[in-house]
Amino acid sequence: MGELLSLKRIKFRNKDSDKDILKKAIKGDKNAIETLVNEHKEYLYKTAFLYTKNEQDAVDICQETVYKAIMNIHKLNNLDYFKTWITRILINNFNDIKRDKHKREIIYNIDQFEVVEDISYEKLEEKLDLYNAIDLLDEKFKTPIILQYFQDMTIKEISEILECNENTIKTNLRRGREKLYNILMEGK
Repeated sequence: MGELLSLKRIKFRNKDSDKDILKKAIKGDKNAIETLVNEHKEYLYKTAFLYTKNEQDAVDICQETVYKAIMNIHKLNNLDYFKTWITRILINNFNDIKRDKHKREIIYNIDQFEVVEDISYEKLEEKLDLYNAIDLLDEKFKTPIILQYFQDMTIKEISEILECNENTIKTNLRRGREKLYNILMEGK
């Protein structure tokens, strides 16, 4: 019951309150940092899982993302773009791990970052063909599709995260959908 109340409080908090929490986190307030991590851990985990298709790798990427965000939060220039900033960190972490043939061992206290329990792995398994097809796409198509269709981001938000023109994002989404359609049709 207490969790439900805290979730409602989070959903109805206004942007000024979010900025206050960010300002406190930037100054090193541990409670504010914990609040930010708790508010974004499900989003981060789901995004990482969509990239990795592996629970442990997703948790590792999330932990690395949270660690880097905490260590570099003082570099956040615009408080309105925290989610964009932390998503960019997550994508860069995924790309770093993907580039490294030998994964780095990341040692953190797992109790600090709990895996989200309400994700239905059965539903994820039902969509395995789609996820595998998305995996076959080039990065320039894969990332915008994941961010738009799985994270409900706008084209503007995606262009900010990927630091490219909105028209390029629109083109990559259209071409990515076409390629995805062709991949899925070949499999049937």
